[in-house]
Amino acid sequence: MRRLKMIVSYDGTAYSGFQTQPHGNTIQDKLELAVKLLTGDTVKVVSSGRTDAGVHARGQVIHFDTESRIPAERWAIAMNSRLPDDIVVLEAQEVDQSFHARYSAKTKTYAYTINNNKFPDVMRRKQELHHPRPLDWEAMREALRHLEGEHDFTSFCSARSTQASHVRTIYRTRIDHLGDRHPDYQGVYRIFVTGNGFLYNMVRMIVGTLIEVGEGRRSSSEIPEILEARNPMHEKLTAMAHGLTLWEVRYDSGDGTAT
Repeated sequence: MRRLKMIVSYDGTAYSGFQTQPHGNTIQDKLELAVKLLTGDTVKVVSSGRTDAGVHARGQVIHFDTESRIPAERWAIAMNSRLPDDIVVLEAQEVDQSFHARYSAKTKTYAYTINNNKFPDVMRRKQELHHPRPLDWEAMREALRHLEGEHDFTSFCSARSTQASHVRTIYRTRIDHLGDRHPDYQGVYRIFVTGNGFLYNMVRMIVGTLIEVGEGRRSSSEIPEILEARNPMHEKLTAMAHGLTLWEVRYDSGDGTAT
């Protein structure tokens, strides 16, 4: 039995999230079907983490076990010929049985993109939140910095969370103005959050709170108080799913990196 690791990119618009659901139409369903069409094997695909309905991935990492002897270097092209055009395998490699896409991960980075222009970009409308009202981006950066470090993020997760602990560590955060590098992206900003793990709806709730800060409805100084309250029911805005992308997952050097 071989264990294969793959890096997968997808547009989550048409799907009910990554994980298999009773009604089907998930990223996991499509990947498992592609493997079955290719090899005849029925496999269980394991991901680095679930993404919700409408959320995208630039560098999702998966693994599965197979008895197929197809060389690892041929898997990406073979899978892509059997996948919908909004799911792409970028890389495939054989790994040790000890590798686990979720439990071996050291850091994950999510990115949330906001178009802060008067009008949306019709070509990118499914990958970025259009927010035409002015935002104070410096205040949002200050608020984001308060979230760095180890905290109990109960106040930034859904009350539906089933995790035993809500303590997570945020290693790095930043907000980039994409227009600084490309004229076509004037007024478009991308929020990056890197941590050791994330709770259900955590990043979308962080972004929702940042938007409230940017609009002047909250002060950045309130963030420590919200964290300390550890209240999953506190009033908060949850940003729309379509602006969120699982950007990359990093492992120990021996496991490789999703970039």
